Amino acid sequence: MKVVIGSDHAGFQLKNAMGDVLRSMSNEVLDVGAFNENPSDYPDFAEAVGRAVLDGKGERGVLICGSGVGASVAANKLPGIRAGMCHDTYSAHQGVEHDNINILVLGSRVIGVALAHDLLKAFMGARFSNEERHVRRLGKVKALETKYCPGS
Repeated sequence: MKVVIGSDHAGFQLKNAMGDVLRSMSNEVLDVGAFNENPSDYPDFAEAVGRAVLDGKGERGVLICGSGVGASVAANKLPGIRAGMCHDTYSAHQGVEHDNINILVLGSRVIGVALAHDLLKAFMGARFSNEERHVRRLGKVKALETKYCPGS
């Protein structure tokens, strides 16, 4: 699978570690930065990961900032992006199965590398269920985007 990965400076080290994990799972990884630990702004990387997913450069994305909160908020401003901040494995797989999240958001100052690895495996191994209730709910989410983000 093609996966886009990005982080701000706070998530730089965890991003590199998760890129290695993704490659070890035979995924193709597109790293959109940050490329160092110099101070940077999470919205820039949320947009880069989100745009790459929307443009088909990756089927899914992984986005990392210090807490995960800011990156999640920013990524979800892009119509068509469903970014889920997950710090437990249930949410990481259930977010895909029920809500069809396309970006996993992690907080590097909240979780460690081992848990991030488990979350990534849960996220990557999950598939949207296509159950009627989940399709219906996803349709309502998409309707909100259309209602509040005209032209999307």
